[in-house]
Amino acid sequence: MNILITGGTGFLGANLCHRLIQQGHKIICLDNGYTGRDSNIKDLFSSNNFSFIKHDICEPLALDDKLDQIYNLACPASPPAYQGKHAIRTTKTSVLGAINMLELAKTHNATILQASTSEVYGDPLEHPQKETYRGNVNPIGIRACYDEGKRCAESLFFDYHRHEGVDIKVIRIFNTYGPYMDPNDGRVVSNFICQALSGKDITIYGDGSQTRSFCYVDDLIDIMIMVMNSSKDFQGPINTGNPGEFTVKELAEKIIHKINSKSKIIYKDLPLDDPTQRRPDITLAKNKFGWEPKVNLDSGLDKTIEYFKTCINNFKG
Repeated sequence: MNILITGGTGFLGANLCHRLIQQGHKIICLDNGYTGRDSNIKDLFSSNNFSFIKHDICEPLALDDKLDQIYNLACPASPPAYQGKHAIRTTKTSVLGAINMLELAKTHNATILQASTSEVYGDPLEHPQKETYRGNVNPIGIRACYDEGKRCAESLFFDYHRHEGVDIKVIRIFNTYGPYMDPNDGRVVSNFICQALSGKDITIYGDGSQTRSFCYVDDLIDIMIMVMNSSKDFQGPINTGNPGEFTVKELAEKIIHKINSKSKIIYKDLPLDDPTQRRPDITLAKNKFGWEPKVNLDSGLDKTIEYFKTCINNFKG
């Protein structure tokens, strides 16, 4: 198939590009370079089935080659990237980008998958979170550009399906980690590993009792492809993540032990609107696709630590 991946040089995009190239598909990787890294895909340029377009999806896109599928992964996904001065840019990417990619899907009669997020649930009052839960989001907080941007994108996807007949898929991605993460993206797994490898203090925001569920990227890519290739009568949304739940402090201690690091844990104030707990209910994914994560946290961390050893020199601390 001829497949477009937006945000293709980012963490998830790069992993998806590699997987689909291995499967023999023709891949068009699109990215504006804001948070992605060309180094993530440099080995793919030698493939005749791979091409790269530098483009911002906030602007319309026209392609001559017929597209079969579009994975819309383009959007800053780490708090340092989407908060502060880049907040407006994040909302534009989520909303204008969704419109432009949905229009492209309509033109090509292509199936389009939206990489939504567990952040649509906000700081949840339901635990674990089912797809039917409507969330607890602060619409004017510092995270709203991402949370509400993704919520609006979901709305656009379903309206394009209902009113324009576009074949859509919506997945809600929970915390995911693994190779091709940016050492400086500010996410908890990459932060802790890089701090431990470089002997710096490990920074926990809050008292460390807040929980997260960590899914290794290979498992996430598995279900992403399954959902994309599912029957037209299934649109989602569907939770994609690992239901294993750990406190942030447990994660830090586990990484320190694995690396045998001298790093100490220090505590700072919890950022505004930071969720206190996050765990997916994956019953739908199990029942519909027979999917559940195969890689446990220990195995996934071992693989991720080995990856970061190769790029620790890029860590700015």
